[in-house]
Amino acid sequence: MRVLHLRSGHPARAATLPRVTARFDSIRTQRLLMRRWRDSDRGPFAAMNADPKVMRYFPETLDRAASDAYLDRIEILLQHQGFGLWALEHAATGRFLGFTGLNPMPPGVPGAGGMEVGWRLASHAWHQGFATEAATAALDVAFRGVGLAEIWSMTAVLNEPSQAVMRRLGMTLHGEFEHPRVEPGHPLRPHVVYRITRPAAPAPAEPAARSATSQAAESAAGPAAR
Repeated sequence: MRVLHLRSGHPARAATLPRVTARFDSIRTQRLLMRRWRDSDRGPFAAMNADPKVMRYFPETLDRAASDAYLDRIEILLQHQGFGLWALEHAATGRFLGFTGLNPMPPGVPGAGGMEVGWRLASHAWHQGFATEAATAALDVAFRGVGLAEIWSMTAVLNEPSQAVMRRLGMTLHGEFEHPRVEPGHPLRPHVVYRITRPAAPAPAEPAARSATSQAAESAAGPAAR
């Protein structure tokens, strides 16, 4: 899916990432706007994080204080590195849908120190292709905008819906692991991790070599021989 608009600003640098030569504060796709966070997002963000349906593949829901603290951390990272987990809204209506974007892989997991593509959508935004559309745009920023070599994504083994999105993005299963931040014996501790590498640049087309002799023969033969 083609990213329609990328708005650039000033350079930013993250400690463990290549130098970012542009900011990606706002990204438009066919139906969605991925943007920096606003105070008005705090309410719907907290409602999403408190919804047991949305958080069923996480060990627990978040209360308002924890949700606000999480939003603050997301926005600080966006400001620091020029990209991250963007607030996601429906472009036509302005309705808050959740978030999608890029986030550092935590210590102790496969791909630690790399960058993950992730998403979390409110239940009213499910089953409409929004996660795939927005995550495709995030991968475009990662590979063409930032120049990262690979992107990871992880989720609980039980989370088949997110794994389906990963496969639609072209990611392949890298392996399984026990998430170190989930209590041993918890059904959500077994995790899978997917990976995708930056697409190779297309090779430039080579012009067909034509000898002076063949060109002269074609000219002599006339149109009927072509």
